[in-house]
Amino acid sequence: RQKLFNRLQVILQHLKMSKHTDSTAEVLLEKRGGAGIITLNRPKALNALNLSMIRQIYPQIKTWEQDPETFLIIIKGTGGKAFCAGGDIRAITDAGKVGDRLAQDFFREEYILNNAIGTCKKPYVALIDGITMGGGVGLSVHGHFRVATEKTLFAMPETAIGLFPDVGGGYFLPRLSGKIGYYLALTGFRLKGRDVLKAGIATHFVESDKLPALESDLIALKSPSTENIADLLNSYHVKSKVDQEKEFVLDEHMEKINSLFSANSMEEIVKKLKQDGSPFAIKQLETINKMSPTSLKMTLRQLREGASMSLQDVLTMEYRLSQACMRGHDFYEGVRAVLIDKDQSPRWKPAALEEVSEEFVDDCFKPLGNNDLKL
Repeated sequence: RQKLFNRLQVILQHLKMSKHTDSTAEVLLEKRGGAGIITLNRPKALNALNLSMIRQIYPQIKTWEQDPETFLIIIKGTGGKAFCAGGDIRAITDAGKVGDRLAQDFFREEYILNNAIGTCKKPYVALIDGITMGGGVGLSVHGHFRVATEKTLFAMPETAIGLFPDVGGGYFLPRLSGKIGYYLALTGFRLKGRDVLKAGIATHFVESDKLPALESDLIALKSPSTENIADLLNSYHVKSKVDQEKEFVLDEHMEKINSLFSANSMEEIVKKLKQDGSPFAIKQLETINKMSPTSLKMTLRQLREGASMSLQDVLTMEYRLSQACMRGHDFYEGVRAVLIDKDQSPRWKPAALEEVSEEFVDDCFKPLGNNDLKL
């Protein structure tokens, strides 16, 4: 009976998601001037991405891509706090527990959307003002232009909830300079403001209060080329003085990050951190010790393999990993500890890196036959 009740809850959630009037629409899609504009509109939920939003955004991008009167696509969030704080993890957890299709559909359709952004023929401008994590990174990082502000807070915090930095993380993270991407992926380290640009995640930095003017100017461009759009973004970028003098937050640690995070296995990374013994290394050890051992091993391999793969192949690999997480223990436990009970003390199974076998990790990467992601 409990199972039936849970299923009904999920079905009701689906219904609730699909019924919305325009004023409360979760995503606003409009054409202004030469621009198609996507506005994520769930400010109370920090614009977290759910399946119904994905199902509205994807066909709209495809339509604008074909439209000769649309010259660029802009994506932004409402509420002033977040661009998009991630995927709607709660809904996925509820569905995964009862074997509802949402746990398959969400990841499948989200990754198809990530790929549509990565292959979009029209210049795609993401205004990543505020919190930009997980699923929000997937909506922005694969596009042509990512405009950060002093309010931007970037992170891929998935290893803390028994997941892995998905949405194409296996593609963009290992391509950041040195081992920054590995460091961000394994520790969930948060980058703020101009540091998001310096890490190579954003392409431009513009002060938050200048975004409305920037948007108006983008909309007003007459049949712009990608170069015209880049020129306009650059003109705003060079005028932004906030934090211009500050050095990159990871600068002083880059040498250590590059050597410590270049190891071939998680055990080796931990060993190197222990041997290093510096305050920085000790701090990273403390962080890594809180993460799901399974997620850490999965993530390190995901990035090492993704470094030489196309975005499409990475997303196919990540879909396999997402389904392995849905079958496993740590994702549900991580969500319980961090988002539901908020006791911040997940009980991971296995509890130690040494107990996560190579065979188990291999298994997570195995093709899913007919259920594989097709791009």
